Parts: sequence; C-alpha cells; structure tokens
Amino acid sequence: MSELSAVTVVGGGVIGLAVAWRAARAGHRVRVIDAGERAASWVAGGMLAPVAEATPGEEELLELGSESLLRWPGFAEELVRDSGRATALRTEGTFVVAVDEADRADLDRLAEHLASLGREVTRLSARELRRAEPSLGPGVRRGLAVPGDLAVDNRLALAALRSAAEAAGAEFRDGRVRAVRPGAVELDGEELRCDVAVIAAGARSGELHDGLRGRIRPVKGEVLRLRARRSALPPPTRTVRGPVHGRQVYLVPRDDRGLVVGATQHDAGFDLGVTAGGVRDLLADAERLLPGIAEYELVEALAGLRPGTHDNLPLIGWLEPGVLVATGHHRNGFLLAPITAEAVLAVLAGQRPPAAVDPERGHDGGGRPCKC
Repeated sequence: MSELSAVTVVGGGVIGLAVAWRAARAGHRVRVIDAGERAASWVAGGMLAPVAEATPGEEELLELGSESLLRWPGFAEELVRDSGRATALRTEGTFVVAVDEADRADLDRLAEHLASLGREVTRLSARELRRAEPSLGPGVRRGLAVPGDLAVDNRLALAALRSAAEAAGAEFRDGRVRAVRPGAVELDGEELRCDVAVIAAGARSGELHDGLRGRIRPVKGEVLRLRARRSALPPPTRTVRGPVHGRQVYLVPRDDRGLVVGATQHDAGFDLGVTAGGVRDLLADAERLLPGIAEYELVEALAGLRPGTHDNLPLIGWLEPGVLVATGHHRNGFLLAPITAEAVLAVLAGQRPPAAVDPERGHDGGGRPCKC
C-alpha cells in the first residue's frame, strides 16, 4: 500500500505514539485509540542500552537495538522541535557493575561476549568507578563503561510524542478495542472504519487478532521511583546497572534528583499488583550499589506488563491485508521506537519489514510459535 491512507493505531504507548507521529507527519490520516491505561511505557526506566543489556543468543536484537540507538539523537531533536516539549535525553552512558565474585564472573562473560562481536567496552576498577560516580558503594568492585548508551525520561517522552502526533494532525480517542480486522476496529460496541489498522497495544495485542493469539505474553515488571532528599547524596549522573547476587537491577537518574529503580521480571499473566517481595529485592539490590538511597524518598511503586515474544524480538509487518502489527518489544519499547516507526512507514509504502521482525518468522500459520 503506497498511497496515503486512513490509519488507525491501536495503543497509546511509546510504539503507538511514535508510529502515529511519523505516519501523520508523512501525510496519512491518523487516529489513535488509547485505552487510557498506564501501560509498560509509563512504568519504564527509559534506558536506551542495547550494548549494556546484550545477551548471548540475542545477536539480532543487539543489532536491531544498536541501529535504533543511532537514530535516537535525531529522533529526539525532531520530537522536541515538533512537540515543543523536552525529552530529557541523557548521553552520559552506562556503568555495568558487580559486587561479588559470581557477579564479577558475569561481568567478564559480558565483556568477552561483546568483544567477540567487535563491541569492546572499557573495564574499570573500583577506584575509577567511584571517581566518576562518588555515590557508588564500597561493595562495588568492578565495572564496565558503555559510553554510547543513552537514556530518556519515559514520561516526558510520552507527553512529547503525543503533542507531536497531535501537531501533525493525529486524532485521539479513548476506549478499549475489542478486535481488529481488515478495514475496521471494534471499539466498545462501535465499529470504526479505516484503510489500515496498526496493532500496537503492547501486552494486550494478543487479544485483538487471531494471528497474534499465543504469540504475545505479558511479562510483569515492578519498578520503584525514588527522589533524593536534600540531606542525601544525589543520584549518579549516568545509568548504573548490574547483577547483584544474580539478579539484574538498574538505576536510571532523572533531572529532578529522581531515580528509577527496576525491574523485577515475572510471567504472572495480567497481574499488576506490586508485591512486598519485589519492593524488598529492588531496594536491597539497589542499596548494594548505591547505599545512599536508604535516605531517599520512596515516591512510587508500580508494575507494568512488557509484551514478550518467543525470541524477544518485536513483530512488525502485515498480519493480513489492512492489518499491521507493531508490538512484542518486551523491555525495549523506547529503544526500538525510532526504528519501529520507520519500519511501519516503509511497510505502508509497500516495502517488506526486516526479516528479524517479520511477523511470519517462527510462526506455524495457526497462531502458535513454531519450535525453530
């Protein structure tokens, strides 16, 4: 489909808003249906860190994330210009740190894995780490510097994306979509017509079309938002993450002396309850890295549902004529927003999506992931 069309985007998270903004700016008539829920995008830490989060066996995800990361500075600049709002893009990079011997071994394996891919990072001693980030605790003994990683204030970015989409002509409507089919979106007993529907509803996407059933799973993540009181040491200037006794924890600073601490990871269906155990583990692990947070104010404890797929890569492309999908970004929604919006526009113009994100991969045709 190369001509301009009426596009309905289902989902008001970072992916839906990025697609809506870019599509409206390209001249499509865009309508966004937002269920009004605080989705994973509202809860997110806002890390743009494909290298620091690299995992053996997920090389395609690392490549995709790295390509999207290169687009982020320009994407943010255009977003600020179109919206008139800040995104608080941070360019200080990431420290990946470790405390005990097992965690240091994990760090060494990460460095070796990245080196094998030609992505070497800088190893830092405890003294070098604390010289750069004085608030790090004495238990932090080793680290890696990843200077190319970025971070963004997720809530400022969401507000900017919505403003930019509206300025480009996108219309917004509240409501819960029940189903999507070619030429129509079923909304609370009402049928809305369109040329193309884009399913970008995150963890709820699997409920909206037969081609997605069983292919998107909700992955619960609990996150804390803290703020340094006047008497406390300020947060670090860069993102700090690392394994603490085998559990991954990240600390992402905010401009208002705030700090986002995350995130647990559980396959718990659509449960959004914050557990005492989750809060305990996040605080204990964060305090090992940054002892001063014991004096911070606890502002929020909340949970979000990441949309997971069988291989942790998103699904971007046609499900059938008239129905596009852009979901399954798991923990990388903000990171992959620029390249996802670009891919959706390319598909609307008649091009094929990259093979790594094509919805037909790993699919047996019956709505089930294949074992491949």
